[in-house]
Amino acid sequence: MEKKVSNVDFLDKLGPYSHIVEANGFIFLSGMVPVNLDKNVRITDNVTTGTELVLSNIKQALESVGSGMDRVVKVTVFLNDMANFNEMNAVYKTYFPEKPPARSCVAVKSLPGNFPIEIEVIAVK
Repeated sequence: MEKKVSNVDFLDKLGPYSHIVEANGFIFLSGMVPVNLDKNVRITDNVTTGTELVLSNIKQALESVGSGMDRVVKVTVFLNDMANFNEMNAVYKTYFPEKPPARSCVAVKSLPGNFPIEIEVIAVK
């Protein structure tokens, strides 16, 4: 199996991982939090705005490796409070209006950087 790894310039990389791994026709994106270094933006207090930024970053990351949101097959959403589910979902459905991918959504005690949301995806090339 050949594996290709890459990173996204506008995102932090705070550990021993890659932002994007391509293998066997699949693209695996590590969990992304609402950060954009190019715009000097870090959203820690608003799930709606945070979800919009994370999904926009995911879209850009996928496009940078020749894929797109319509090629996403699995999404995992991590929320720091399940009370924010409806806010997240309202934004989420605008990115996946038809034939949405499989999805899991879990509440976690906390996320690195005190972010309200983290999303990871698996897509096909």
